[in-house]
Amino acid sequence: MPLIAVPKLVAAAAPGGLGAFNVVTLEHAEAIAAAAEAAGQPAILQISENTARYHGGVKPLARACLTIAEESSAELTVHLDHATEVELIRDAVDAGVMSVMYDGAALDYAENIARTADIARWCHERGVYVEAELGEVGGKGGAHVPGVRTDPAEAAEFVAATGVDALAVAVGSTHAMHTRDAVLDDELIARLAAALPVPLVLHGSSGVPDEGLRSAIRHGMVKINFGTRLNIALTEAVAGVLAQAPGVSDPRLYLGPGRAGIQRDVEVALRVLAG
Repeated sequence: MPLIAVPKLVAAAAPGGLGAFNVVTLEHAEAIAAAAEAAGQPAILQISENTARYHGGVKPLARACLTIAEESSAELTVHLDHATEVELIRDAVDAGVMSVMYDGAALDYAENIARTADIARWCHERGVYVEAELGEVGGKGGAHVPGVRTDPAEAAEFVAATGVDALAVAVGSTHAMHTRDAVLDDELIARLAAALPVPLVLHGSSGVPDEGLRSAIRHGMVKINFGTRLNIALTEAVAGVLAQAPGVSDPRLYLGPGRAGIQRDVEVALRVLAG
């Protein structure tokens, strides 16, 4: 079906959370779409700036994701995640992506506002949904500091000054976690939800246990981002095949099970978010 705008996806997922899943390979995108179809839930296919660099640019993978989303029977869209470069945002929008995240969290507050406002203005002129970040989510190298939290009053001021459509907030999660023991600050999530007129976004959700995710949604979290757990599922499935048949050289024989592993994990996540 045609791409679905993010606000409509949020509404379709309510009262549950909207799952957003990082795409690294074509198998990720195919698995996410298949999982959304099987679970009967909306979802977002996300391409990060790091993944765009890995592929030498955002357009080839973005166009593949857009085709997969448009040919799926599930309600889907494609999103550019954690973009720090304006040119990358322009390339993604030119490819047909209608939702982007500008990540100015490493900038000082005033500069983050100024740059985010400029990007939001440019995107809105083209009908593109804009997510931003305030407060730093751990695990992204030197640019992000674990332990930082988003202040509700500052966040409300930031949203009003920039005009963004959604805000990623720091409430206790960390990127790239391989264990699921992160403890979120539900009281802070509730305060942020009450203070802001836009949806809250949780990054680093792979490290949060199921009940922590459900509780975060009950307290006001809306968009829930996953990346690392999908990569773990892929890697474990591929490793299992190669351990059993080390002579395998046809990548379809191990990437197929890897894709199935991602699909199973995404289905589980979507059902958790749905409550």
